[in-house]
Amino acid sequence: MREHIEEVLFSETQVVEKVKELAVQISKDYQDKNLVVVGVLKGSVVFTSELIKYITVPCELDFMSVSSYGNSAETSGVVRILKDLDSDIEGKDILIVEDIVDTGLTLNYLLKILRDRKAQSIEIVSLLNKPARRKADIEVKYYGFEVPDEFIVGFGIDYAEKYRNLPFIGTLKREIYNK
Repeated sequence: MREHIEEVLFSETQVVEKVKELAVQISKDYQDKNLVVVGVLKGSVVFTSELIKYITVPCELDFMSVSSYGNSAETSGVVRILKDLDSDIEGKDILIVEDIVDTGLTLNYLLKILRDRKAQSIEIVSLLNKPARRKADIEVKYYGFEVPDEFIVGFGIDYAEKYRNLPFIGTLKREIYNK
């Protein structure tokens, strides 16, 4: 797999240190709140797992699975809910955990759904932020790293369901996804 990586952007050590920093800020901001961490599957599972290890306030954990990519390098723009939350979020403080905020279309759709369920508050934490591709006006309160407009993989982020298990974050060689 490593031979498919053009460049390592952030080492495993850099990523874990950044996750710890985010968890400290989140713990401070959610003191005395009713925090529900909502991981967006599958991409955020590695980040979510790492993040909650360092959050020091009580929190619930739930997951949603939404899809807008399939096996393509480009978003289809059509968002489907594949797995919904297991619990009621009314009156709770929701922290959506994303692997990467790219166009923002999926998150925009997700935010509308969760707002309709009367959450007390909704914020977003993303390991990566790619503002160059943004198509929806999404505010990402917490993010780890800003990344270039390249195809990013690793630490849970995939291309065609591969590369999630890389312990670092890197760019995928163009010949891999331009086939």
